[in-house]
Amino acid sequence: MPAADGTAEPDFQMVLGARDIVVHGHRLRQGTDDISPAENFERMNAEIEPAARYLSQVKLDAIAYCCTTGSFFKGPGWDKEMLQLITKASGVPAFATTPSVVEALHHFGAKKLSVITPYPEWNNLRLKEFMEAKGFEVLNVDPHPKPSSGAILAYEQDPDEILEFGIEKCDPEADVLFCSCTDWRSLEAAERLEASLGKPVITSNQATIWAVLRRLGVTEPIHGFGMLLQNLVPSPLAS
Repeated sequence: MPAADGTAEPDFQMVLGARDIVVHGHRLRQGTDDISPAENFERMNAEIEPAARYLSQVKLDAIAYCCTTGSFFKGPGWDKEMLQLITKASGVPAFATTPSVVEALHHFGAKKLSVITPYPEWNNLRLKEFMEAKGFEVLNVDPHPKPSSGAILAYEQDPDEILEFGIEKCDPEADVLFCSCTDWRSLEAAERLEASLGKPVITSNQATIWAVLRRLGVTEPIHGFGMLLQNLVPSPLAS
């Protein structure tokens, strides 16, 4: 996960810790404000292979790259290339956030998306382009004004504020509301958002956890974090 991510690791521990699944974390170095966003993510992603090698010193069943922007900012193709890099370096099945989100969207048969984020404009534009290139109709991408403006960090935002923002911004025509960013506490709001909106809600960490659990053959529904984790049908590659 990115070095400054304050939510991905707690989310994985929260969902998996009580299910005899041990989570090990490794943080990737992030750049500074004096370079472009793309250069920041390039620097961070340059550490993917050594990170995978370090993690694989522990006997693992899966490695997940937990960063949404880091796995979509170069457009379609990079998301799959990243998985190959991780598996080659570690010998372990690999997952990444954006491919997991796309898989989850297909699971629900989604075609039209509403998206909320804590991102500045650059990330939102790249995300919209990526999802459209994947064949989805993106009805809106709305950034919450607090984290997107830098007033607070994404992980500092209360899930109740994410809940209110999602209810306000979700287009009625959308098949799914996607809450993007592994550093945003949207997983804690997902089930309440679904109850209010009457449609599936996908979050970055939720989708990544779902993809990993399916690969591991975990089938017992997990309640409290949205419909997706209640639909744990094993993937064809499940061990």
